[in-house]
Amino acid sequence: MSEISHITDWFQRKKIRKTGGKLLVLMIIVMLAAIFILPLVWLTSTSLKRGVDVYNLPPQWIPRPTQWTNYITAMTSGSWGRYFSNSVIITGSALIGQILSGSLAAFAFARLYTRARDFLFIILLATLMIPSQVTLIPLYIFFRRLGWINTFMPLIVPYWFGGNAFYIFLMRQYFLTIPLEMDDAARIDGCNIFQIYYKIILPLSKPLLFAVAIFSFVAHWNAFLGPLIYLDDAEKWTVTLGLASFRQTFFGTTTIDVPVMMAASLMVALPCLLIFLLCQKIFIRGIVITGVKG
Repeated sequence: MSEISHITDWFQRKKIRKTGGKLLVLMIIVMLAAIFILPLVWLTSTSLKRGVDVYNLPPQWIPRPTQWTNYITAMTSGSWGRYFSNSVIITGSALIGQILSGSLAAFAFARLYTRARDFLFIILLATLMIPSQVTLIPLYIFFRRLGWINTFMPLIVPYWFGGNAFYIFLMRQYFLTIPLEMDDAARIDGCNIFQIYYKIILPLSKPLLFAVAIFSFVAHWNAFLGPLIYLDDAEKWTVTLGLASFRQTFFGTTTIDVPVMMAASLMVALPCLLIFLLCQKIFIRGIVITGVKG
């Protein structure tokens, strides 16, 4: 009986330790989540306050009274409809080009064999170490000679030719996890290389493509330097340029209505937040299954 009770006590202690470990991990996750979500909570809270309540100590997290008119003031104080439409055009066009051209390049690196394939892939990865500021002036001169300055072309066309080496790397790593036997079976059935690409590889890579699409959407939607350099006409500005000019064009240079500014910032960030919330399962799945092999 003593041996049975000893074994029972050992299992109970093990269960307690396991439960305690899970609770500790859960507490750490909750603390980290609170730290990361705190700026968003502050942004939302401030956007609903009166100007005199912004700097109250201690901070007032629940606005009283709630100023919903801050959003009306923010959205009626500039050409936000045009800014949003410009951002949608640029982001959507660049995203589609990124997925198509990037997946083709990744497919070539993963499934096609040539003597220079690995060497070219190393060069591709080496471009990740080059800061974008280094190529800014040469690209500007190149696009100016093409007559593309003050158009959407510099912000869209490069992404139809590969665009981002990191996304190509992610897709190539995932394509390597798909068995080559599937390609052989498709060839026996009469498929050519492009049919293998869009009938086998792409359908099996939907989680990854969704993850890359979300990455690309957030990057292009929040892009500031590119639109600032290439777009001179205010009618062609994106939401990031519109938000940057919001302080000078509406408030002037002496006073700032912080709640209205925060309301405009939240409206600009809202599409990225919604896409992540709606697609987080697909996004997380795409990240988890990427880079397993290769």
